[in-house]
Parts: sequence; C-alpha cells; structure tokens
Amino acid sequence: MKVLLVLPVLVPLTTAALSLLSFRRAARQRALGLIGSVLQLAVGVALLRAVHRGGIQSTQLGGWPAPYGITFVVDLFSALMVLLSGVIAVATSLYSLSDIDRERREHGFYPLMHALLMGTNGVFVTGDLFNLYVWFEVTLIASFVLLVLGNERPQMQGAIKYVAMNLISSALFLTGLGVLYGSVHALNMADLSLKLPSLAPPIRFTLAMIFLVAFGIKAAVFPLFFWLPDSYHTPPVTVTALFAGLLTKVGVYALVRSFTLLFVSDGEATHALLLGIAAFTMAVGVLGAVSHREVRRILAFHSVSQVGYMVMGLGLFTLSSLSGAIFFVLHHAIIKSNLFLISGIMRSGGKDARLDLQGGLLARSPGLSACFLVTALSLAGMPPLSGFWAKLILVRSGLDVGSRGAAAVVATSLAVGLVTLISMTKIWNEAFWKPAPAGADLAPRESGARRSALLYLPVVLLTALGVTLGMAPEPLLAVVRRAAAQLADPTDYVRAVLGEGRP
Repeated sequence: MKVLLVLPVLVPLTTAALSLLSFRRAARQRALGLIGSVLQLAVGVALLRAVHRGGIQSTQLGGWPAPYGITFVVDLFSALMVLLSGVIAVATSLYSLSDIDRERREHGFYPLMHALLMGTNGVFVTGDLFNLYVWFEVTLIASFVLLVLGNERPQMQGAIKYVAMNLISSALFLTGLGVLYGSVHALNMADLSLKLPSLAPPIRFTLAMIFLVAFGIKAAVFPLFFWLPDSYHTPPVTVTALFAGLLTKVGVYALVRSFTLLFVSDGEATHALLLGIAAFTMAVGVLGAVSHREVRRILAFHSVSQVGYMVMGLGLFTLSSLSGAIFFVLHHAIIKSNLFLISGIMRSGGKDARLDLQGGLLARSPGLSACFLVTALSLAGMPPLSGFWAKLILVRSGLDVGSRGAAAVVATSLAVGLVTLISMTKIWNEAFWKPAPAGADLAPRESGARRSALLYLPVVLLTALGVTLGMAPEPLLAVVRRAAAQLADPTDYVRAVLGEGRP
C-alpha cells in the first residue's frame, strides 16, 4: 500500500479524532486544527510532486486487487484538488482562530471541519463510485452540522434547503449506483470505463442523466442551485469560506471525472446539454448577484455563476477547454474563499448587512480595500489576474470548437464577465468608496491587534497567491495541461488501477 495516497484522508481523520479528544481544551483544539491543516497542505505538495514525477499513482486497500478492492488513485487533477484543499484548510484555520466563538468550538467546530476535509479529500482520491458516494455522505453530514452550529434561525432555514437538496442528490446517486451495478456488475471507475461502452445506449444515456443531476446538485448548476445562495450567508465566515472553496468543487470534480472517464460514448448530446446548462448557470447566477444588496448573498450568487464557467470547459470537451476548467476551479476556490474572508472583516461582528448601511472602508482600512479590489477584479476576469487567464483559455477553446452552441456559450461568458465586473463595482462603490452613512453601526470587531492580525493574515496570503497565479501562470498552466491530457485520454488511469495489459 502506498501510504502517501492514504494520507489525504488519514491526516484530517487523525486531526478530527485528536480534536474530539481535546474538546474541553480550546487552545489545544485550535493548535491541532492549524497543525492538521498545515500537514494536509504538506501532503498535497508531496502528492502533486510524486504524481508529477512518477505518473498516476494507485493503491488497493486491504490487499484486494482492483476491481474488487477499495481503490485509491491519484492523477494530476486529483493531486491538484488535494493541494487546493490544503490551501483552503490553512487559510480558514488561521481565520478561525479569531472568527469562531467559544460556543462553536465547544460544540465541535474543529472535529467537524476536519471531518469535512476528510470527506472532500476522499472524493478526490477514491477510484470507485460506491466509495465516492460514501465520501459524499461524510462531506454532507459534516457540512450540515457546521451549517447549523450556533442554532440561529437563518442558519436553520438555509440548512433545511441545503440538506433537502443534497438528500435528493444522494438518493439519485444511490439509484444510479444500483442500476449501474445491476447492468455491468462493476463500480470501480477504471473497470467501468471499459464496460460502459458495451451497455445499450438508452440505458447508458439514462445513467448519464441520473449522475448529471446528482452531481449537478452538488455543483449548484442551473436549475438546481437555489440551496447555495440561501445557505452560504448564514454561518460564520470561516465556514462560508470553507464551503465556497471546496463544496461546489466536489460536485464539479465528480462531473468532470464521470464525464471524461465513464460517460464519453454519447459525447455530442451530453456535451450540448452541458453547454446549455453552463450558459444558464452563468447567466442566472450573475443576475441574482446584481439583484441583491448584501455582500455575502452577492458572492454566493457569483459562486453559482462561476460554476457555469467550469461546466463550460467540460461541455466544450477539448484538451484546451479541460485545461481551462481545471485552472478555473483552482482560481475560483482561492479567489472566492478570500472574498468571503474579506466580507467578514468588512462588517462589525462579521455579520452580513445591506450595502447601503456600509461605507468609508477605503479611508478606514486601505489595506483591506486593496485586497478586495485585486481579488474582485480577478473574479471579474480583468488582466493580468488569474481570472483573466482562466476565462481567456475557455473563450479561445469555444472559438476553436466553432459550433453554434460553443459560440452561444462564449458570448454568454463574455457578457457575464461584464456583469460580474458591474456587480463587484457595486460592492466597491457602496462599501469602500462612498462615505459612511450617518448613524451607521461601523464599530470595528471587538478584537485586539493579535486577533485582527489573525483575520488579515489569511486574506493577505490568499491575495498574494491569487496575484502570483495571475502574474506568473505558466508553471501552473503546464501542470494543468498535463492534468487535462490525462483526463482526455484515460488509458494511463485505467492501467494504473487495473495493471499493465489493460485495456
């Protein structure tokens, strides 16, 4: 067994267990949470380095060979996602040291956070669909409890929609697994990629649609997205940033994995449908953002809109567009988590509030203003920031495809980029540029210099990382292109899991 492939699950599991054993010792829990996140980041770096140098890695747990045992398999796409998970874990752990109150710590915030990280990492490294379902459930349970931790009324309202939609997703996923196993007697993804082409086209297409809906709910695509804007603005900012960085990415990851490895035989019809979903997701999400006046609701709708760009890369289904989709996932997780962290510093107590009750942040906090401006422009896709490169790759891919559907989604993406810029300008003008309204509650958060530094440190680090990706994108783009090549031609993936001589 290759231990490195198990560590993305083992490290957060151990951290969660040790944090649970230390539930009466707040300082120890916080230290464990941060150390566990740093270790997870280190594992992500080591895993990416190993896969980059040695190719796709796989291991069989329990000594049972594939396709019968439990398979962990890591290609460059999986390794990048595990590394991304470590980056978001470290940033949110730092922020949580000042943001998470005593009551939430005592009720298990840190064990739940690392249980969530264990679930998301499990999704990224598993090699069979049943275990993908199991890791989805681990993620759902941990995220639901994090969402309601604090027991405030808005949290409960958002959590009900969140859990209801995700239970529907789980039921569909389980139904799809049953039909799939009954049809081809396999759930290992490498094995399925060899067996599914022999399945009758109507059954195969029906299965593809079941998994599209199940994973589409997780990814928050049109018209299945409404759980996201209603739930992301209610929990503490740390939780929202963690969700924004990882939860929808888990759904996008599952979509990309299943529609590049499993359901590729009916490509034309499926990809046309994905392009339509991408266009509507982009448009509806950004229109929702424009219509709202609270910062976290605006950002939540933008998350929906940006998922459309990721699905656009999958729908175009070229090597270049898959590269763009992967780059967009990495860029968006960093940028959107950072924007949510900034939103927590913008208002007293970290609570969301209408924009017309805010103002004067540029004069009061020029450093925070600079971080917001750079990150917001990156989200809108302004050159030379990371969002620009991500959108440029996708637009060029769409133009290269040249079909009417591709042209329509390219036009939509350009229009949505412009509206995104307008909506982010609205936040800038209302909260940062205009003077503070008379009588507005603009008291700073009750924290000393040390606690304020703990809020600002992850914001500065994520801003610097986002700027670095924009100013020097080529090293990451080189890795992303190789990751896309592995997705486009799964031969190495199948051989890594099933052994030489297959297929």
